[in-house]
Amino acid sequence: MTVKPSGAAWFKSSRSASQDTCVEVAHLANSMVGVRDSTNPTGPALVFPPTAWDAFTDALHSGHYDLP
Repeated sequence: MTVKPSGAAWFKSSRSASQDTCVEVAHLANSMVGVRDSTNPTGPALVFPPTAWDAFTDALHSGHYDLP
């Protein structure tokens, strides 16, 4: 399946505040999730199925990626 993120409504986390170097996320067709570099909005985007995105955000919330 091909999902094109063009025309998607991209957003940054409210926690990024005024930082310019962030990732942006968009909800795409078929519940897919797009992720791109906010400093290069015309560059490539990664697209994840909802199960992979949920696993990633669950790991973030649990502190799995926190630095020691």
